[in-house]
Amino acid sequence: MNDHVWKHRNKEDRVTAAVSGGTSMSSSAMITPTSASTSRLQEQQGQAEERRWTGRLRGRSMGLRVLPALAGLLFLLLWQLRLFHYMFSLEIYQLPVPSSIAISIKDNAEMLFRYAMYSGTEMLGGFLLGSSLGALAAIVACFFPTSGKAAVAVMSALNAIPIVALAPIMNNWFGDGIWSRIAVITVITMAAMAVSLFKGLTSIQPQYHELLGGLAASKLQIFIKLRLPHALPALFAGLKINMSTSIIGAIVGEFFIASQGLGYLLSDQIRLANMPLAWSCIVIAAVLGIVLYEAVVLAEKRLIPWSRV
Repeated sequence: MNDHVWKHRNKEDRVTAAVSGGTSMSSSAMITPTSASTSRLQEQQGQAEERRWTGRLRGRSMGLRVLPALAGLLFLLLWQLRLFHYMFSLEIYQLPVPSSIAISIKDNAEMLFRYAMYSGTEMLGGFLLGSSLGALAAIVACFFPTSGKAAVAVMSALNAIPIVALAPIMNNWFGDGIWSRIAVITVITMAAMAVSLFKGLTSIQPQYHELLGGLAASKLQIFIKLRLPHALPALFAGLKINMSTSIIGAIVGEFFIASQGLGYLLSDQIRLANMPLAWSCIVIAAVLGIVLYEAVVLAEKRLIPWSRV
């Protein structure tokens, strides 16, 4: 009797286990498609969110490009409508409208191009020479930190010299040729590059310097592997500052003894009260400076794309 009961209970247990296994298998079979569909739904939602963010970023980037252009067009339109003449009580001969300036540029295009190339040569010559000398001074100073810091501080005092005082001195030293303006630009760009690059070369976190020192790296190896890559953003910051100030040095230097250049033509036409041509010189000088500045920015993006200055 007991054997019969035990066999009956064992048979019931096997049936229960089979039914439970079948139920769990059917449940897993039902759950698996549901989980897969949920995963696909989440993936689609993530892709939709990514597309929305991409669209927002593109719209914002487009807005940052379009808004300055619209603001510039609005400024030119108000200028053309003589709003600024009414605001500041100016006559048309004192402030010519953009259409008059454009006509003057068209009529004197050959002369303006020739003078712009002359001023551009002065800009590039002084920019390259001053930036190179400033960079060399900063590199030498970083190998001798104590005395080098004092030397860079003394060099930075050159920025306190007014250009209008420096230009006659350089004209006296180098004559009325192109080298006097190149010398002016060299002086005003050398100090800015030295200060900017020296700060980039010396502002190294101590643990990086200690790590290379622990690996028995020489000063030259530390300079090439650590200091120079770290200072590249500071180098391009100095180059952009110098490119902006070099056009000022060229134009102001040409106000004094000179026979060519946009600054010479500008001062000459102001004396003759030919304001459309004078403003044409200002416009061409501004365009020249912007083009050269954007060339430096493009070089920065190409050479150090990892930097976000």
